[in-house]
Amino acid sequence: MSHMGMGVVVVSWNTQGLLRECLASVVRDGATDIVVADNGSTDGSIEMVAREFPAVKLLVNPSNPGYGAAVNSAVRQCTSPYVLALNSDTVVQPGTLRALTDYLDRHSRAAVVGPRLLNPDTSLQRSCFPFPGPAVPLLKRPPISTIVGRTRFLRRRYAGSFAHDCDTQVPWVVGAALGLRRTAFDAVGGFDESFVMYFEEVDLCYRLHCAGWETHFTPTADVVHVGQASTSQRRGEMLLRLSLSSSAFYRRHHHGARLALALGVARAEVVGRLVRDSVRYWFSTGRSRDRLAEDIAVWRELVRPRQPEIGRAHTKGA
Repeated sequence: MSHMGMGVVVVSWNTQGLLRECLASVVRDGATDIVVADNGSTDGSIEMVAREFPAVKLLVNPSNPGYGAAVNSAVRQCTSPYVLALNSDTVVQPGTLRALTDYLDRHSRAAVVGPRLLNPDTSLQRSCFPFPGPAVPLLKRPPISTIVGRTRFLRRRYAGSFAHDCDTQVPWVVGAALGLRRTAFDAVGGFDESFVMYFEEVDLCYRLHCAGWETHFTPTADVVHVGQASTSQRRGEMLLRLSLSSSAFYRRHHHGARLALALGVARAEVVGRLVRDSVRYWFSTGRSRDRLAEDIAVWRELVRPRQPEIGRAHTKGA
């Protein structure tokens, strides 16, 4: 199978310049089955795609349904057996589509393969992590983190210190660039659309794992990732969404005492951040003080007795 067996879907929201670079890079790398799912951009992105990339299929969502829902709808428009799902703030390096296609050809149980992510200065952007669990936040704090870092089993299981220089099976990879096997993706219903932002890829990889599939990482393919190009436009809202999605993941996949512990640890972390940032606020000025005020508002919202809940029911997306 050639790299023509890999389609490309790109999710965009008000990132016209970055989207142009992303699409140009996948076209240069030989992609022909390309779909852009635009989540209600108002910056001219839609017109730019129609004008400069007429061969690209364009799905225009009147509002922003979230990353997972956008990918699901775009994947349904692809005809390729494999699909590379991209954020719009990525640039595919030459040979990436071929490398990911060949990798999925060779690893029949791999449902997801993540390429190596690079920062704009070409430094490594870590993208392989353990599944979230009640113990993970505790094990990241000193002095326990020091013990974890020196113990091979614990380091690989909890510290996220996965090798980024060799092909390897991992729990989950960052969703900025995901090579997807359509048969596996479709079998678990695609992304859970109730995760509007954050944890979509964690949930997907976890469900695939439970269904007997694997998630892999390969450094044979490189993708430059700017990071937070869209989410930084609504920083406070995204910070709140990150915490809510984390809790939703725990509710979905943990039960009983394990769930209670996970939610308890998460709440304790939020309370700790609220106290920390409240103290910092009084000793800060200017933009730093404004950012702390925004963070404090989020922490206060999260410790309120009643919170909006997401992720209660899985919505089939493919």
